[in-house]
Formats: sequence, C-alpha cells, structure tokens
Amino acid sequence: MESVPSQYQRVLSGMRPTGRLHLGHYHGVLKNWVELQNEYECFFFVADWHALTTHYEDPSIIEKSVNDMVIDWLAAGVNQGLAKIFVQSKVPEHA
Repeated sequence: MESVPSQYQRVLSGMRPTGRLHLGHYHGVLKNWVELQNEYECFFFVADWHALTTHYEDPSIIEKSVNDMVIDWLAAGVNQGLAKIFVQSKVPEHA
C-alpha cells in the first residue's frame, strides 16, 4: 500500500464547547493539533451542535464557551495561518 504525500492529507478534528478547557484538553488534543498543523492541512472546529446533546437545557453555556475555546486554542499554539478554524453551526455544508 502506497502512502499518500502529506501535502494531500487532511486532518479534521473538533471539540465540544461545554465549558473551560483544562490540562486534559491540552495533553489529549491541543498538543497534537499544534504538531499536526505543521505537517498536514488541518481543519479544527468548535463542535457547538454536537454540544447540544450535553447542554440542551441551557444552550447559553455553549454560546458563551465558543469564543473562549478558540482563544484558548490560539493561546496553546494553534496557528490560524496554518490551520483552518471554524464553528460548526456557521458552516451549513458541514453541519
């Protein structure tokens, strides 16, 4: 089986905005995203519609957490010049 050159490989990954990020998010996901963005075409998204399965009784928690989450991603080293960042509910083709 031949390997596809990395310039043709993509990564799509997201996180649900269900509250503040913590060290588990960093070690489990963000650290990997920072490395992957240098090797692949990356698309990272805020999975706000997926989060409705958790906070359906109070969706304001999700809305408030969306911007905070993206700010935390940028602070952790996700580079918007290397990776595409989007909010799931804002891209109808994705949702």
